[in-house]
Amino acid sequence: MNDYISTRDAHQSVSSKQAILNGMSPDGGLYVLPTLDQIHLDLSLICTMSYKENAVYILSHLLTDYTKEELEACVENAYANSFSKQEITPIKKVDDVYVLELFHGPTCAFKDVALTLLPQLMSCALKSTSQKALILTATSGDTGKAALSGFCDVENIGINVFYPYKKVSAIQYRQMVTQKGKNVNVFGIQGNFDDAQSQVKRLFLDEELNEYCAKQNILLTSANSINVGRLVPQIVYYFDSYKQLVLQGDIQLGDKVSFSVPTGNFGDVLAGYYAYLMGLPVEKFYVASNANRVLTDFLTTGIYDRNRDFIQTISPSMDILISSNLERLLYYASNKDTQKVSKWMQELNEKGRYQIDDETFKTIQNLFACNSVDDENTSLEIKSVYDKTCYVLDPHSAIAYKTAKECKNRPIVSLATASPYKFSQDVLKALGYDEENEWKAMETLSKYCQDAIPSQLKELQDLDILHNKVIDVASMKDVVCQSTKEVFHD
Repeated sequence: MNDYISTRDAHQSVSSKQAILNGMSPDGGLYVLPTLDQIHLDLSLICTMSYKENAVYILSHLLTDYTKEELEACVENAYANSFSKQEITPIKKVDDVYVLELFHGPTCAFKDVALTLLPQLMSCALKSTSQKALILTATSGDTGKAALSGFCDVENIGINVFYPYKKVSAIQYRQMVTQKGKNVNVFGIQGNFDDAQSQVKRLFLDEELNEYCAKQNILLTSANSINVGRLVPQIVYYFDSYKQLVLQGDIQLGDKVSFSVPTGNFGDVLAGYYAYLMGLPVEKFYVASNANRVLTDFLTTGIYDRNRDFIQTISPSMDILISSNLERLLYYASNKDTQKVSKWMQELNEKGRYQIDDETFKTIQNLFACNSVDDENTSLEIKSVYDKTCYVLDPHSAIAYKTAKECKNRPIVSLATASPYKFSQDVLKALGYDEENEWKAMETLSKYCQDAIPSQLKELQDLDILHNKVIDVASMKDVVCQSTKEVFHD
């Protein structure tokens, strides 16, 4: 059985079920599988199987203390009726770029692929314990709703979502605050995503809070991509996109493919890197950032520096200055040197910056390239792509697409991470049409998209707002304590 260890201490070792239940390691590190690069999947077999079959096949190599029967049940429950496309994540050719559509799930964002499956994996892991789980999740917009939807009324699990107040799109806001469920709580926080995420991480390590929860037999955990159970399901669609290109005759088995990924917390592109380590033929990963270009600067200089102004953009899910999952890349790129990673993370915590060594930096640059696109050029790209192809991109996907168009590598797959309907007003503005009402904006946008508004977005207008609390960061601990009483004892 392969055990997961902490990125900061190889002696912190747990099973995959326990890693999923813990969320993050007690030392503040993230769980990684040291043997990941020794797994070599059969590409020819992958090209013969369905998405769900591939999910079971791939996850069986990563979550080794789950039985095949358990994984099959988890995958079937997650994907049987929750996606509007049979392929789950279909691929379309838009000009000379392949667009991987990841937004056909229940909340119209790529997070659905993992957050329909994580509740199944977590529930399965809980069955072998007597514990209950309380999920604490910070969101920059999409994770919150996807997690709320996935965990709604799941037995023995509660969820608290914290989002940056007035720093998500109007639709993202409505998706979260109208969420029903006896086990869910949603809080706006005064601050940005990094403030919420940093405090959530502190709460996981808070001895007083953990002791309080332990007395009630409650385990604190996460649905963010810091949780390995959120991360590994995303590996599947990288392999599946490759399968689709092979079956369409666009590439031959064994050909290398590049990927362009809109990136904030680094989880989505990291899943691609995991696929690469497991045998996916990849030429290059392009890390596409918005005006918060902390990753662009890191991949250019080897210096990670979050000491800069936070910029609110039209691609809010990427408005992040602390990219948590980069820590996992540093672990593998530094030849699994937990001492180095621990030192860099300590410097980030104390000084807000760190510089990696030349060898690690060279390893990363051999596989990763980068680009940064500001709001003006994001809008111009949305307009340009529509004028040329009649295809509508959301502001996050447009950043990845522009990055893909500007690079020389072909074939290249650009990840489309959200439905344009979630950002209707900004997309319409890019197309030259101002509309202040978000519901009218969706109606107008449907004419450009030439399809129906997803019903789960259209119905938001008529739903009651159920969660209207806005708190400061310092109050997050108090509301977590209160929610344990509300969720598990009322």
